[in-house]
Amino acid sequence: QVQVEESGGGLVQPGGSLSLSCTVSGTRFRLTAMSWYRQAPEKQRELVARITSGGSVYYVDSVKGRFTLSRDNAKNTVYLQMNSLKPEDTAVYYCKISTLLGDYWGQGTQVTVSS
Repeated sequence: QVQVEESGGGLVQPGGSLSLSCTVSGTRFRLTAMSWYRQAPEKQRELVARITSGGSVYYVDSVKGRFTLSRDNAKNTVYLQMNSLKPEDTAVYYCKISTLLGDYWGQGTQVTVSS
């Protein structure tokens, strides 16, 4: 059974930093990509950042220069370092793991940026 476990998140003031991590277990299949999505109230879920098995990294324009995605292959873990956070970054952040057999989602973790 594939498990996707997220940690991190919380409440931070504007300009602050948070770090999210996502660890996958229970899969024998190669991970093709690890991604972070977010969904704000009454908005569609959007892709924030993604790293492929080849190491290519994508960021949505709104987080470029502020967020950094990294991966530890040995631990099957992906990290999202979020700096210079803005109120508009407030959302539930979801981790998605892509394999040759399909995609698996975490349960989501709340990030709130507010003074």
